[in-house]
Amino acid sequence: MRDRQVARDARRAGEFQAFVAGAAGRLLHAATLLTAEAPDANPRARRLLTRALAHTYARWDRLHGEDPYDCARQYLAGRFARTVWYRYGVPGRARPDPGSPLAALPPRDRLILVLRLYEGVAEEQAAALLGLPADRVHTVCDRAAATLLHPARPAAPHPAGTVVRGGRAR
Repeated sequence: MRDRQVARDARRAGEFQAFVAGAAGRLLHAATLLTAEAPDANPRARRLLTRALAHTYARWDRLHGEDPYDCARQYLAGRFARTVWYRYGVPGRARPDPGSPLAALPPRDRLILVLRLYEGVAEEQAAALLGLPADRVHTVCDRAAATLLHPARPAAPHPAGTVVRGGRAR
């Protein structure tokens, strides 16, 4: 009896190690995109990944044919959303790396953009995961992509001595 338990635990550990070897890099990249940290300095993303992998390992025997990557990704997204909300009060107060291209986006927009474009999650699936209507996920994703593709330009300063009235310099 003891030998079977040891063999089962060894098989479980080997399967999980193979999963981590194949999926950890992509999950870490997704977590780094979510936290908008620099790829070489990403402690929040690494903590997020560690928690997602620990959660997946705890559920490993109960997955029964489910995709372990999907389980880890769902936990990663949900944990990010909860952490942002509880740590900073409202979405948007997180302090991402200013050099990150996703730093201009609020955390919820980053989450939706990463799920939809990087992870390839369907709108309906992302909406169910986040508790939002599918059309809201579509709108946020479009707006976030437009913000990244067409960043706002800083306003040009007016020459000294000009008065701006009605939108025109005189």
